Amino acid sequence: MISEALFKNELDLIISNAIREDIGDGDHSSLACIPSEAKGKAKLLVKDEGIIAGVEFAKQVFGYVDPELSIETLITDGTHVSHGDIVFYVEGSSQSILKAERLVLNAMQRMSAIATKTRHFVDLLEGTQTKILDTRKTTPGIRALEKWAVKIGGGENHRFALYDMIMLKDNHIDFAGGITKAIKKTQTYLEEIGKDLKIIVEARNLDEVKEILQSQGVYRILLDNFDYKDTRTAVELIGDRCLTESSGGINEETLRKYAECGVDYISSGALTHSVYNKDLSLKAV
Repeated sequence: MISEALFKNELDLIISNAIREDIGDGDHSSLACIPSEAKGKAKLLVKDEGIIAGVEFAKQVFGYVDPELSIETLITDGTHVSHGDIVFYVEGSSQSILKAERLVLNAMQRMSAIATKTRHFVDLLEGTQTKILDTRKTTPGIRALEKWAVKIGGGENHRFALYDMIMLKDNHIDFAGGITKAIKKTQTYLEEIGKDLKIIVEARNLDEVKEILQSQGVYRILLDNFDYKDTRTAVELIGDRCLTESSGGINEETLRKYAECGVDYISSGALTHSVYNKDLSLKAV
């Protein structure tokens, strides 16, 4: 996973780019009818149910737009909320509050939806050893927010991007001339560039699992689109030689059954690509 400094940089880029995109040369609606010296107060109102996420990000947005804005937090990230709950109050320049409003709502609505779905998956796995992972199937430009939301929901992050972990998938393996060649080429490459990155290798069947196990230095084997029977067999074959991950079309109905096969992780793109934004509003008080 990327460092805290790199993650913070990603958040800074998201905020600056989103503000640039939304405000341009000015919020002319507010500039036209609200005096620059006007002060106001607004509340973040929940009109839905689920896990709230993005409170800390909202603070960063308000601070970026206007460091003089003050926020009173009533409900923190990761808390279950219901219709009518007030998450926080923001007070200060009315113009500044309105500049930040849309970015705060867009982010929190999306993050809360992801956190809610993740928490549901985590609850389905309760009592097993299996942890839920996200994927790189995220909205371009806001990956940091979506992966943050997964963490708030109780899940774990897979690799952040192509640069912080090696994942040898079917196309890499086929282009490289096979599993063993792909692993050896990868290990040689990492030695040459002086990087210590974890290596995950995808297996499409049990024969490929066996071939992967002939190589040293593999961190995790990804069991792609295995059925329950082959997943259990693969877990037995792998033992404690490396970690295991199931992936490929796993949903709410099948999640627990795959976990009961003994895998360490289940990765799901649905955590980030198949959610409906939660209904939140920023209302003047």
